[in-house]
Amino acid sequence: MSPLEPFGARLRRVMDERGPLCVGIDPHASLLSEWGLNDDVVGLERFSRTVVEAVADRVAVMKPQSAFFERFGARGVAVLERVVEEARAAGALVVMDAKRGDIGSTMAGYAEAYLRKDAPLFSDALTVSPYLGYGSLSPAVALARETGAGLFVLALTSNPEGPEVQHAVRADGRTVGATVLAHLAAENAGEEPLGSFGAVVGATVGDLSSYDLDINGPILAPGVGAQGATAADLPTVFGAAVRNVVPNVSRGVLRHGPDVGALRAAADRFAGEIRDVVAGR
Repeated sequence: MSPLEPFGARLRRVMDERGPLCVGIDPHASLLSEWGLNDDVVGLERFSRTVVEAVADRVAVMKPQSAFFERFGARGVAVLERVVEEARAAGALVVMDAKRGDIGSTMAGYAEAYLRKDAPLFSDALTVSPYLGYGSLSPAVALARETGAGLFVLALTSNPEGPEVQHAVRADGRTVGATVLAHLAAENAGEEPLGSFGAVVGATVGDLSSYDLDINGPILAPGVGAQGATAADLPTVFGAAVRNVVPNVSRGVLRHGPDVGALRAAADRFAGEIRDVVAGR
């Protein structure tokens, strides 16, 4: 089975065509309730596939949160498989938000579950955690290169617990988060038009002026919308790297369901605002 065109090249093209918006698919119990759905597999499927129907043909990226499907067991994972397939068929790239991280053969197993092209949950990219050491991600990096998939590596997250690890200073004077960014820059060196190994950097994380965000790869930026960041904040937060930022909006779009037209209108509004900011308008 031949590899896909590298994820970075595919992402650059779809971002240029559709704008850089990523819409999360987060079917947690409170959102199901807001939509008038039961917190069961039927509600899960109705919610998730409605979101795909509404926006997968117009946004660059869709990011299902695996945990909210896994909580329903095998039937929930079966829904996730359909969501991934339908979103990709509509032209969106799928980033599986599973934040996997382990060592050795276990990390290889996680990689095969999401990055092997014939896997039921094959996704264009996978979120991973480097906090067992960046080298622990080697099986996922290798398989992503082989199949044309990508990774988004947790670097500078906005959760309040993150700084105790990510801002810790190593013996060489560099923070752990900065070290993760440096590893990603090395992975992406020489790749055009964009490397396939991205960072997760929260849009609400604060002052990033001391960090080198020029990793020649994408930056997945949660926090726009309900978490408080706006499209107008992106150039201030990310500086010259803003063209490679993939802002993630979840509740800001999802709260407009179950009406398909309202979901589309919300996604279009965020996409337009972000496109204008990135273009400097």
